[in-house]
Amino acid sequence: METFQVHILAADRTFYEGPCESLTISTSDGELGILAHHSPMLAAVLPGTLRFRIPGQEPQLAAVSPGMVKVEANEVLVLVDSAERPEEIDAARARREADQAREALLQKRSRQEHQVAQATLARALNRLRVKSSTAHLEQ
Repeated sequence: METFQVHILAADRTFYEGPCESLTISTSDGELGILAHHSPMLAAVLPGTLRFRIPGQEPQLAAVSPGMVKVEANEVLVLVDSAERPEEIDAARARREADQAREALLQKRSRQEHQVAQATLARALNRLRVKSSTAHLEQ
């Protein structure tokens, strides 16, 4: 299978840079699948699961937060606030964050505080979804 170069960058670190056979990510237009020689494009990334395949390896998963993806000249750039592998996710902490965000949503707060709570809840639930999708592999 042909490859392309991918750069997956989180705000605090380089998550992965190197060859990639395929990449799937949640965007504002739905799930986007990218293979070698994809047409140029730019899209907003939504919180969700990033799936990518490195040549000769099993598919990789990551929980990603909002950001953007750019495809150009057989290179893909993914810029997100955070990217975490399933084994890096602390499920207990994510559950606590989800519970706190749900509680904050029930409070009478400003519109901005409500939006922050919604974003925190979405991130925590996404982290739990990615963690649980690989839990059966760790047993």
